[in-house]
Amino acid sequence: MEHLDAGARAATWLTHGEQSTTAPCPRAHRARRHPTGPESQQRARELSAPTSTMTRALLAIDAASCVHHDGHTQEACQRTVAVLSDLPAAYRCGLVRRRALDLYHRTPAHHHQETDARALREALAA
Repeated sequence: MEHLDAGARAATWLTHGEQSTTAPCPRAHRARRHPTGPESQQRARELSAPTSTMTRALLAIDAASCVHHDGHTQEACQRTVAVLSDLPAAYRCGLVRRRALDLYHRTPAHHHQETDARALREALAA
């Protein structure tokens, strides 16, 4: 980033602002169990505008996926249900739904009858 001039670092569709390079990092770091994953998630949240509803929802679901990966399945389900519940209906589809559904599918079958996993399944069915 420091090698780009100010115009190239601006946050637009045609440039390489820090947010466009930081937002995908938490997901990639989680996939590789990278030690800077939590810091990357925090930085991505700091860079996303409070009005970036979809970006913030995706970041929150990715954080929940990390919690699941660390063995806290029910907490991950709770967090994902909270994200979906707070979203306007128009945002509970597409990529947001896909990420939440991916988390549910990664939940071991023996958790599917637990309260939080059932709540996630119901939120996805709504």
